[in-house]
Parts: sequence; C-alpha cells; structure tokens
Amino acid sequence: MSETDPNTTDVIVIGGGTGGYSTALRAASLGLRVVLAERELIGGTCLHRGCIPSKAMLHAAELVDGITEARERWGVKATVDSLDWPALVATRDTIVERNHQGVAGHLRTAGVRVLKGTARLTGPRTVHVEDAGEFTARRGIVLATGSRPKMLPGLAADGRRVVTSDDALFAAGLPASVLVLGGGAIGVEYASFHRSMGAEVTLVEAAGRLLPMEDEDVGRHLARGLKKRGIAVRTGSALTGTELLPDGVRATVRTPKGEELVIEAERLLVAVGRAPVTDGLDLAAAGLAADGRGFVAPADWSRLETAVPGIHVVGDLLPPPSPGLAHASFAEGLLVAETLAGLPSRAVDYAAVPRVTYSSPQTASVGRTEAEARADGLDIKVNTMPLAATAKGMVHGQGGMVKVIAAADGAGGEASSTVLGVHLVGPHVSEMIAESQLIVGWDAEPADVAQHIHAHPTLSEAVGEAFLTLAGRGLHQH
Repeated sequence: MSETDPNTTDVIVIGGGTGGYSTALRAASLGLRVVLAERELIGGTCLHRGCIPSKAMLHAAELVDGITEARERWGVKATVDSLDWPALVATRDTIVERNHQGVAGHLRTAGVRVLKGTARLTGPRTVHVEDAGEFTARRGIVLATGSRPKMLPGLAADGRRVVTSDDALFAAGLPASVLVLGGGAIGVEYASFHRSMGAEVTLVEAAGRLLPMEDEDVGRHLARGLKKRGIAVRTGSALTGTELLPDGVRATVRTPKGEELVIEAERLLVAVGRAPVTDGLDLAAAGLAADGRGFVAPADWSRLETAVPGIHVVGDLLPPPSPGLAHASFAEGLLVAETLAGLPSRAVDYAAVPRVTYSSPQTASVGRTEAEARADGLDIKVNTMPLAATAKGMVHGQGGMVKVIAAADGAGGEASSTVLGVHLVGPHVSEMIAESQLIVGWDAEPADVAQHIHAHPTLSEAVGEAFLTLAGRGLHQH
C-alpha cells in the first residue's frame, strides 16, 4: 500500500475463489500490492461447496464400490456393515479446512491484504468494501465473484427435500432415494455418489443425452455405465411438476414419447447449471453492464479486459468460451495478473482446457467433439478404442473407451493429421487426460504420439493404440 494512503493499492480483486486468489497470488509474486475482498470464505464455491468436498465424498463412494466389487467379482468376502455419516463428513470437512488454511496462509505470506466483506464498484478504479472503506487501484480491478446454482421457476430449495449442488452434501444424512434433475457433470457426479451410498437414483436430463456439451459417444458410454450400476437414466425428459411431501418430493416427468411419469423420492437435487453472481457489485458505477445471461464479457480476450480499461474478469463471470471450470479460472488469474504487471502473457487456450466428470465411470475430454469438427466442415479421421480391449481394462471391468478425432491436413500422406480432440470414458480417466491435453494443445499429429511407448499393462495403452491406428500402425483396428 501507499505509505501515505493505506487504501491506495496496485490491484483490487473482488472475490476469493480460484480465479480471485490465483490472480492475487501471482500479482503479489510480481511485486504488485494487492487487496482481495471476499464476503464469505477464501476459496469460494470450489473449495467449500463444490470441487473439493464433492471429490472427497466421491472418493468415499469409490471405496464403497470397491468393497462391493471385491465381494461380487473377486471372491473377497467383504461387506459394508454400516456407514458412519458423521465420521465421513468430519473427514471431508478436515480436508476442506486444510485446503482453506493453506490458501489463506499463502495469501498472508505473499503480502496480500485480505478484507472480509461485500465489495462494490464505485468507479473505474475505485471499490468500496463493507466495514473497510473506499479503495483505489492504480493498475486495475479484477472481478472474480463466481456463480451460484440455478433454480427452476416456482421451485425453491429447502435444504432437505429440495437441494442444490451447493448444499446437497450438507443436507442431514443420506436419503434412501434421490431424483437428480440435470445430466451435466454436476448432476451425474451426485447421481453416481448417491447410488454408491445405496440410494435409488433417477437421473433426468432434458437433452437427448447425458453431458450434452460433450461428444455423443461420451454420453452414450457414460449412460451405459450408470445404467449398469442401477441408476435410472431418463434423457430427453422434462420436469413438468413437483409436489412437496412431508418426507420427500413427488415429481412429474414427461418422457420423449409424451408419457407422464410420477416419481417419488426423498430428495430432489437440482443441478441445471450455474449463473454468474453480480448482485451488489454495481457494475454501472464503473461503466459496465452484464449481458442478458448475467456474464461480464471482456472486450479483449487476450487480456480478459472489459470495455472499461483496467477492469478485468476471471472465472464464472466470463461467458463462453470460458468453460466455468476451476482450473480454467486459475489460468485466467495468472493471465490477468501478468497483464496488470506489464508482462507479455499468452491468452488462455480454451480449446485445450480439459473437462472431467468424476462419476463412476469417469469421463475426461479435451478439444473438439466429432460433431463440432464436422460442423466446421473439417475433413476428419476418427478412431475409437474400447478400454476392454486392453488387459488392464478387463481387470477393471467398467467398460469405457478412448476416442480420438484428427483433422487431415494433406501433408505427409495418410498418417499426417492434427489431433483436434480426445475423449475418454472409464475408470480413473481423470488421471489420464493430461497427456491428451498436451497432444491437443501442442497440435500434435497421431504419428508424433504413436512413437511413444505406453506402459503395459495400463489403461493408457488404449490411448497409445488409438493413435497407432490413426498413424497407420495399429495392431487392433477399431
């Protein structure tokens, strides 16, 4: 801060989630003085209500599934006697708190001044923070206020019978039955978790397939895996009515054939997307306005800078192509911090941002889908390799696939092409996507990848074989 005016600084960040704290830490490491305002807890939705607690619970679900598999498939006479829900919650909360303290500690060590309170814009370079006063930014202001779950008109969450993805894991106990509304990544993950914990689960998605933004084959293989686990998957179906019961919900769902189904469940989990948070931000005071969907679009995507010079946006406030994922927000924060420090920095390559769904089976993708590539009029080659064709895939027994999409460039013969997209479904594929991210991000050709040897026996062999086939050297043609 200025020695004469403690409320004058280089950078003001509004919002302490992934995008906000990554901006603050990187800016501070570059010698800038930073104020970060957060009205709730440092770490935001991802750390406290989303990514971290949900993945902790999904890990517990994976352990339960492992016991079931051990008994039913491998002859290990193990059973789950009971579930100590308070103990599970305590472990989850410990993990969240350790992460929270870690981020807060990094901010302190970096010299970031963290203010707890609601912040609002008062001008293109000024911000008022509740109970702290007015602050001026010499370099710029970063908007990182995140998002909240969307709700359907006429439907309100009560934290018990009707819950959102923000409070699903914090409702009391585990329900015996759940109706999950929304077949995107969040809905699929929660459907998977509750099924692992013994609940009867119905998953309803209005689009014609699960994960409608992903490749069609991804949705198909995922639905097959979820149905195999006993989850009732109803795609192309819409919620037409709900009735609250003393101990649950009665919902009416219209199927693609026009039939009306009545589904009763102890809990209705609404996961129909998220909306940017701009309430109380007073964008107009700085000469800004949100678009019709609530996003604050940058005028310059290479700097994530708005039409008001010096005001930048990261995270869930950004419209597509920003995917609204925590790891993308992290990269956006680095970009903005370096821009404010006057350093050259590459724009975020959104085509190379990986997308993961942590269900059982998992999905992981990077780059274009087959439909997107064809819609762009590209001459493409596609190869799909089933995981069950590998020895390790047989060991896991979950099915799944590797799908590679490459665009022929006409150079070097049949084997020469640029990889546009890689799509994985199966066990642990979230840990396999990094290789494909580099392949897509570096515009590699199948022949480039095919020369690298994948360890045997591993699931990643399926990735190697898919590229070998596209390079004209495959041993298994699929």
